[in-house]
Amino acid sequence: MRHDLSVRDERVRELMDETDADLEMLERTYERFGLVNALVSRPGLLYRRDVRPRARRGPVRVLDIGAGGADACRLLAARLRRDGLTGSITALDADARAIDWAARHDDGAGIEYRHALSSDLVAEGVTFDVIFSNHVLHHLDDGELLGILDDSQRLLAPGGIAVHRDIARSSTAYALFASVTWPFAGSLFRGSFIREDGLISIRRSYTPRELATVVPDGWRVVAGLPARLEARWEAVDARP
Repeated sequence: MRHDLSVRDERVRELMDETDADLEMLERTYERFGLVNALVSRPGLLYRRDVRPRARRGPVRVLDIGAGGADACRLLAARLRRDGLTGSITALDADARAIDWAARHDDGAGIEYRHALSSDLVAEGVTFDVIFSNHVLHHLDDGELLGILDDSQRLLAPGGIAVHRDIARSSTAYALFASVTWPFAGSLFRGSFIREDGLISIRRSYTPRELATVVPDGWRVVAGLPARLEARWEAVDARP
């Protein structure tokens, strides 16, 4: 089926977001996220560029908003240990199913798992040096996105950085994901939501230009490969 990728399709909803989503398929999806995100999202780049430089100054506090299965958190924790650096990592998600699965698969990473909203942390008055999200923005409408960005600013310590990372919508990205995942639909991704939800995600995603028109002043939108975009904001003061 052909889809109009010239506009963002907010009408479609990812299957894993449904409250009655098959739990076995959902957990298999969390399990496969590590591989998919390592190839597509490159959390190692986030570590090298934004986490490690701050960790070298002292213990770094990291927050992952919408952490899902928390595979990125576990990778960051492993990299910090490898480099002899210290820090604390909080995996935050509004879906209790994700937090439950992630906590059961911590594997000694020592991550703090929170079933909560970013606004809950704002109310608690906590701050972080690095705040990031991965593949979260496309789940939100414009108002919800602005709420996450505002919370991020309020949660950052001086000198901290917020990096919200997502897919950049394009017909090329859609065709590439469809073709690359097709051979694995009956094997690696069988019994998960990875392929179908991945295609829906692209339809729901922003283009870099669209995102740039939504974010407030001070946020910078950066495009990258493969089909990536980021909204970045660096804190100078403790509060925006």
